[in-house]
Amino acid sequence: MSRRRVLTGIKPTGSPHLGNYVGAIKPAIAASRDAATDSYFFLADYHALISCQDPLRVQRSTLEIAATWLALGLDPERVTFYRQSDIPEIPELTWLLTCVTGKGLLNRAHAYKAAVDANADEGVDADAGISAGLYMYPVLMAADILMFNAHAVPVGRDQVQHIEIARDLGQRFNHIYGGDYFTLPEAQVDEGTATLAGLDGRKMSKSYDNTIPLWDEPALMRKLVMGIVTNSQAPGEPKDPDASHLFSIYQAFASAEESAAMRERFAQGIGWGEAKQALFERIDQDIAPARERYRHYMAHPQEVESLLLRGAERAREQSRPFIARLREAVGLRSLAQSGAALAQSQKVAEGLQPELKQYRDSDGQFYFKLAEKSAGVLAQSIGFANGREAGAAIARIKRGEAAIANGELVLDAAAVAYVPDVVDPADAAAALAALVAQEAAALAKKQSAS
Repeated sequence: MSRRRVLTGIKPTGSPHLGNYVGAIKPAIAASRDAATDSYFFLADYHALISCQDPLRVQRSTLEIAATWLALGLDPERVTFYRQSDIPEIPELTWLLTCVTGKGLLNRAHAYKAAVDANADEGVDADAGISAGLYMYPVLMAADILMFNAHAVPVGRDQVQHIEIARDLGQRFNHIYGGDYFTLPEAQVDEGTATLAGLDGRKMSKSYDNTIPLWDEPALMRKLVMGIVTNSQAPGEPKDPDASHLFSIYQAFASAEESAAMRERFAQGIGWGEAKQALFERIDQDIAPARERYRHYMAHPQEVESLLLRGAERAREQSRPFIARLREAVGLRSLAQSGAALAQSQKVAEGLQPELKQYRDSDGQFYFKLAEKSAGVLAQSIGFANGREAGAAIARIKRGEAAIANGELVLDAAAVAYVPDVVDPADAAAALAALVAQEAAALAKKQSAS
C-alpha cells in the first residue's frame, strides 16, 4: 500500500516572472493541498550548474526561488520541500543508473540533440561546448524521480521525454537486478494550464526578454504592464478579446465572472490604457498579499535555510534506507558477510522459523506481523485499508523486495512495518532473510516437481 506521490523540480537559474507563477507555481501549490497525495518539491541546484557557473548567482537564485514558493503558499509542513544538493543519495543513485544506461538513449535526448544540431548549423565540431553535465542531465533527472518512487511528475510537453527516460532506466534496473525497486513514473501534462503571453505577445520567456518579473515594485510592474504592445484601435472602438494577449493575461488572473465582465468592456470599446490599468490592478491584487512574505524571506535567509534542511532530513528518512537497499541489490555489500561470516549467518537463519501473519483488527484495518517461534513479534505492520493490499505487501516481502533499515521494514522506500523497541533490528533482519530463503526454496522445490 502506498499513497500517490507527485514530484516537482524547480531549477534555480533566474528570478521568477508572471509566466512562471501562472503556468507552474500557482497550479502546483494548489495541487499540493490534496490530502490524498504526498507532494515533493525540490530546488534542482545540481541541474542549475549545467547552465550557470556563477556561484553567487546560483546561491541567490536558490534563495529567490525558495522564497517565492514559500511566500505564495507552499506549506513545508504538508509537503517535502528540499534542496537537491542536500540529498547525497541522489548523485549516488545517478551513478547506479548511469551504469545501466545505454549511450544511444542519451544520444537521442532532445537537449543534447538540439545542441549537436546547433553546432552543425555553425559548422563546428558536433560536441563543441557541450558538457558531460548536459549529456547526463536525463540520468540525474531520473535519479531525482526514482529516488522517491514518484507516481507522477507535472511537466510541460517538452519535458515528457525525460519522464520516459526515467521509466526506461527504472524498468531496466528492475530487470537486471530482479526486483520491483522502482515505481515507473508517469508524465502529468495539464493541457489546461495557462501559457502567459509576454510584453510583445509571444510566450513570456527570459529568452525573448519580454517578461514581467513577479516581485517588481508595484510602480515598476505597472510601468511594464502599461508597455504591453497593443493595436491602434481607439477608445470607443469595440475590441476582440480573443485576439488580444492583454486580455489573455487578464484572464489568467481573473475569475470567470471577472473575465466575463472584462470581455463585455472590450465589446463596449474600453481604451487600451484603461484596460492595462485594470490588468495591473488585477495582477497586484493576486501578488500584493505575498509580496511582504517574499521580502521577509529574502531578508531572513536563515529561515529559508532551516526549512530546507528540515525538508531534506524528512526526504533522507526515505532516501537513506532506499539507497542501502539498492547498494545491496547491486552487490555493494559488507565484506563481513562474506566467507565464514556469511556461512554462519546462513546457519543461524536455517534454524529460524519465521512467518508472516495477516489479521484484521478492531479498527477495521488489516495488519500483518513478522513473528518467529522463539523470538515473538519482530515487526508490526501499519494498517491497510483492505486485505488485498496487505496480502500484496506480504507477497512482495516474501519475494525479497523489502529490507530492514533504521528499525523499519521498508518497501518502495516507505515503511510498511516497524521493529518494536525491545527487538534488535539485526534479529528482525535475520528472520526476514530466513523467510525469503524459505520461500525461495519452497518455490524451487515446487518448480522442480512440476
